[in-house]
Amino acid sequence: MLFLTILLFFFSQMSQQTQKTTANGKEMVSNPKLVLVQGTLNVVMKQNVTLSCLSEPGSPPVRYTLFKHNQQVSASNRSDLSPALFTLTISSASDVGEYKCKAEYNNSSGGKYSNSLSFTLLEPISKPVLSSPTSQAKKGQNVTLSCFSENGSLPITYLFFKGTQNISPQKTMQKREAAVIFLFINSLSDFGTYKCKANNSFPNNTKYSNSFNFTLAEERSHSQTLIISLGLILLLLIIALALAIPFFLIPLYKAKKFKSTRPSTGLTSILNAEESENEVIYSEIAEPVRPEEEYINFSVIRREEEKAGKRPCATVYSKVLIRD
Repeated sequence: MLFLTILLFFFSQMSQQTQKTTANGKEMVSNPKLVLVQGTLNVVMKQNVTLSCLSEPGSPPVRYTLFKHNQQVSASNRSDLSPALFTLTISSASDVGEYKCKAEYNNSSGGKYSNSLSFTLLEPISKPVLSSPTSQAKKGQNVTLSCFSENGSLPITYLFFKGTQNISPQKTMQKREAAVIFLFINSLSDFGTYKCKANNSFPNNTKYSNSFNFTLAEERSHSQTLIISLGLILLLLIIALALAIPFFLIPLYKAKKFKSTRPSTGLTSILNAEESENEVIYSEIAEPVRPEEEYINFSVIRREEEKAGKRPCATVYSKVLIRD
């Protein structure tokens, strides 16, 4: 069993050694290493960077090719064991991204690829804007301040000031959003001038915001509140009166005017006075219920003399006649 294990290990080493050589006896290239030798991965416009690509072990000559997103950028043939150097100029946003290099022998198939390096383009930030949902405040009130720079590569760091004094820890925003702080207005000294500043990885690029001031909100006294309340009540009464005029006062005025032009008349007549003094016919022309109607209240009253010690009594007959 031990002999079999040793034999398998021997054949494995022989196989690896065979794989490292080509058909013409050259040692095969290994996966090259791509290294940044000049500049930084965070680049600005018009910046130069230099990349180094080397495969070791490997027998020269070796052809090195630089790729960006699988598109060939440049190539270099090395006849010794020195690395291939590639110098790039970042002239636009399309020049940043992921880079790789490939090592291979000339006129051979295959080849090995390196690790990848990615560049990030740094953009200068724009002047930040300092704002608040309210510009007026009073003592004992909580307020907020927000600082936001619309342009510039992330992350962006914000810092808030009152006058020349820093009033909050710096806030680093990884997303394109405003930095917000909360303040408590405790005294008149809190109504000073506020500012914020912003910066990112772009060199020498610190920007200050506009100035912002809170103004003291006037507190209304009880007398002012009472005057305002009375004014609102008076306004409501005027509105109610204006609504009542066309719906109540004008119809009432017309009804009274019509009544004055159509007075009621009462007519009384006695029929058959010679025959009986106990029968009285009484008629009254009264005010109409509706303007287009008239009615007569027709009543007949019969009086009876006191008989057998009884008090006088009357029998009443009444009828209403309506004429359209």
